[in-house]
Amino acid sequence: MKFPMIACAAALALLPHNIAAQPAGGEPVSIGMTYSIPATAFEGERRLTVRLPAGYVEQPEKQFPVVYVIDGGPEQDFPHIAGIAQSRDMNWSFGRFILVGIETVNRRAEISPPVRPEALAEYEESLGAKPGGSENFRRFIAKDVKPWVEANFRTDGHNAVMGESLAGLFIMETLMKQPDLFDDWIAVSPSMWFDDMKLAREAASMMPAAAGGKERIYLTLANEGYRHEEGVERLVDAFRSSAPADWKWAYVPLNDSETHGTIYHTAALDAFRLLYGEPHREYRPAGEMVGGTADPRTDAEQAILDTECGADNTLSTTPGAAAMGRGRLFYRCLSLDLGPRAREGTLIP
Repeated sequence: MKFPMIACAAALALLPHNIAAQPAGGEPVSIGMTYSIPATAFEGERRLTVRLPAGYVEQPEKQFPVVYVIDGGPEQDFPHIAGIAQSRDMNWSFGRFILVGIETVNRRAEISPPVRPEALAEYEESLGAKPGGSENFRRFIAKDVKPWVEANFRTDGHNAVMGESLAGLFIMETLMKQPDLFDDWIAVSPSMWFDDMKLAREAASMMPAAAGGKERIYLTLANEGYRHEEGVERLVDAFRSSAPADWKWAYVPLNDSETHGTIYHTAALDAFRLLYGEPHREYRPAGEMVGGTADPRTDAEQAILDTECGADNTLSTTPGAAAMGRGRLFYRCLSLDLGPRAREGTLIP
């Protein structure tokens, strides 16, 4: 009877010191707040996790756009997307927004579209869930989530939705079936293979009926291969041939550099920069950086700095080009084409 106790003591002795004895007095780091809201589309309540942008409290009259994350629970994709949102406060490369994570409980059932009857048993076995709940999840967002967010936070009426894999499929299906639910759509390597690529095959015929709004779509792809890649390429073909004139879209394939497991971070940052990019200023460096004494700011440069950035005084360029011509760009407003390059589309800087 003593052996288990000795074994446990020996195991504890082998633990790293920082696990066995952690310092007292630390404070938690908060990245957001989780709320339970009534869910009329489901039984009981569901959880939302919210991150407010910098300046929300200090600017009580300012309203902000909202970015909704599907699979956005506190143990799902919310924390790492919130980290990207916070990085804006360090690099100023995109605008501020309210981030709302929508938690899924049984994602394979809740956000998947229905499948053809003859394939249902196979899908239930492979997914471990009965697919087909996407329409109900859209109802939950429209009837419960968005009204609650708009009643409790200062929103400006502009809404985006983002998600990866099966959540990306849900986003593309929602764009085709309920385009007035959001304004911006970020689909990261969506599972267009689903149900024999049904949505990809039908997208071109569905797009004309979805016209009416000025939608902006960011679509990307990891190194998926097989029908996953074929389905996304079919979707791109549909955008190319049939997207309504008011839709602006960009296809940014990352299959040469990212896997299904690594793409979300890169794509999310790139999408935020493309959809919500803000002008950047190039400042004169300190003397030590240039190996001498820094030139004083001229009156003309001060006048440029005192002028607010707008469409008429912002120069579009790349970081490389800006570096080559840096001396001519001090204090100018620059719109930098950061990150990966879109292969095609109408939403290209």
